[in-house]
Amino acid sequence: MTASIIVLLVVIATLVVAVAWRLASRRQSLPCPVWLRWLVELDNPFTRTNRAAFIVETLALSPGMTVLDAGCGPGRLTVPLARSVGPAGRVIALDIQPGMLARAKTKAVAAGHTNVEFVAAALGEGKLPANRFDRVVLVTVLGEIPNRAAAFTELFGALKPGGVLAIVELVFDPHFQSRSTVTKLAISTGLGERAFFGHRLAYVIHFEKPDGG
Repeated sequence: MTASIIVLLVVIATLVVAVAWRLASRRQSLPCPVWLRWLVELDNPFTRTNRAAFIVETLALSPGMTVLDAGCGPGRLTVPLARSVGPAGRVIALDIQPGMLARAKTKAVAAGHTNVEFVAAALGEGKLPANRFDRVVLVTVLGEIPNRAAAFTELFGALKPGGVLAIVELVFDPHFQSRSTVTKLAISTGLGERAFFGHRLAYVIHFEKPDGG
């Protein structure tokens, strides 16, 4: 079997799984199940804005920063985030599924990162500390959150003044959120748009908490 055929089969399988997941999620916003973690564990080869290295690069991280990886899943960004903030920094990897957290922890330990804290919780429940995070990252997670307004309010409070919330969306995701939907939610919370990367079907958008926020 040639490499091109293998790639084609992988693409077809991914599309079939994505469609099935999308249909199942119409009645209820369902997070990616643990057994499907392979679907979100690897970088999408077709879009640069969804690749972990690119997302982390846009954040302009510095050693010592504190970052929230919200809906971390199997830890695709957790390890590069931990590497970027260094031993003096801190990454909080948050997810509602213990299986996903276990996978993320295994990867962090294997990479030798001891600056990661793993938290089983959902956004919007008011459990995040106030004014703690320099950066918050939500990678194809927003559409899985039932009460998005409450989640944005909590994230706004958790960001330090001048902190940045990065939202990553990809049209292949079953819960894809348009730029206009995301922007309306962010602005209604008090965040201001800071930067945009990509295009309307695959993008990273940054929102900043005002210094006086």
